[in-house]
Amino acid sequence: MKIATWNVNGIRARQTQFLEWVESAQPDVVCLQEIKASIAQVPEAICNLNGYWCYWHGEVAYSGVALHMRRETFPEEPKFTHPEFDHETRIVEARAGDTVFASVYVPNGGKDYAAKIEFMKSLIGYAKAQRELGLKLVICGDYNIARTDMDVHPKERKPNIIGQRPEERDLLEAMLAEGLVDVGRKLYPDAEDYFTWWAPWRNLRQRNIGWRLDYVLASEALAERAVSCPSYREIGTSDHAPVVATFE
Repeated sequence: MKIATWNVNGIRARQTQFLEWVESAQPDVVCLQEIKASIAQVPEAICNLNGYWCYWHGEVAYSGVALHMRRETFPEEPKFTHPEFDHETRIVEARAGDTVFASVYVPNGGKDYAAKIEFMKSLIGYAKAQRELGLKLVICGDYNIARTDMDVHPKERKPNIIGQRPEERDLLEAMLAEGLVDVGRKLYPDAEDYFTWWAPWRNLRQRNIGWRLDYVLASEALAERAVSCPSYREIGTSDHAPVVATFE
């Protein structure tokens, strides 16, 4: 099974790239963030993506997430829902059997840092609730937090900058402590060049001077089956790369 996440930074601007990527990658689950479009604005060619159960959850020109599940893999139409703490169209979930899949877009925190902290606390409670129900969880997306200094290029490390603050990192670790595994770091524990976001100037993407902000977090039982989780820096023109985790 392939589970993919991508902050597209505007689905209308990335429509063709998205279609080409899906055709090439053939993911079973697609999690998108920052679609920046209401459902009425999503182009018809991708609104009902061929071969997928599709759910778009966005607002005009801001935020937004999507979750698509391959019909062949999930023959029964999933029910897409939102936890009660969802605001600004930042999370959508669907359950298939004993597994919950979710696409999440954590606030950047630049304009409202307190809201980011509260959202992360709610995510921790959400992960705990799934675990206590005996459900497996795969929660993918843009967390807007670099987990450790290794997840930031040395030239981009800045003490106490939002996205690198100890408080944010502690919250991400607390979420992982609810039975989740950072699949990318599990598979590439020593990779110091594993990034998913690059500021759009000075050719930082081409030079791979970036941050790792996009994660596939999976319950321990699922993470044990993970065999790859690359970040595809060469794909698309968003400031984020798609990340695709493959599970045996």
